[in-house]
Amino acid sequence: MDMFAKTGKPAEREFPFQLSDAEWRRKLTPEQYQVLRGHGTERAGSCALNFEKRAGTFSCVGCGQPLFKSHKKFESGTGWPSFDQPLEGAVEESEDYSYGMHRVEVHCANCGGHLGHVFPDGPPPTGLRYCINGVAMDFAPDV
Repeated sequence: MDMFAKTGKPAEREFPFQLSDAEWRRKLTPEQYQVLRGHGTERAGSCALNFEKRAGTFSCVGCGQPLFKSHKKFESGTGWPSFDQPLEGAVEESEDYSYGMHRVEVHCANCGGHLGHVFPDGPPPTGLRYCINGVAMDFAPDV
């Protein structure tokens, strides 16, 4: 299902977790806002979560939705946290035609926040690489 227009901007859709633009700006740092709400991309290698190796759960910084388990994370060499599989129902995908190219965007199924993109060049068994902006996530280690 295509949730986003060809510009890569959110189409009119209601997500379970919603805030006004002013509330999003208060809740998120400017970089988080640019990524989650503005469909931006953080600079490669700039986020500590790229190097996170502990067992735990990565969640959406916007709404707290659990997104990925750490055992699904792998080193892709791209400079962004990469996973081969999200938690069931945690993310949605849509066509992204921004910047003159075709990609598959990944966004939070709960708040619609832009997380990154998914590519078909990941490891087995899925063959997928969910390339996710670290600033779009929080990490909670297992206890």
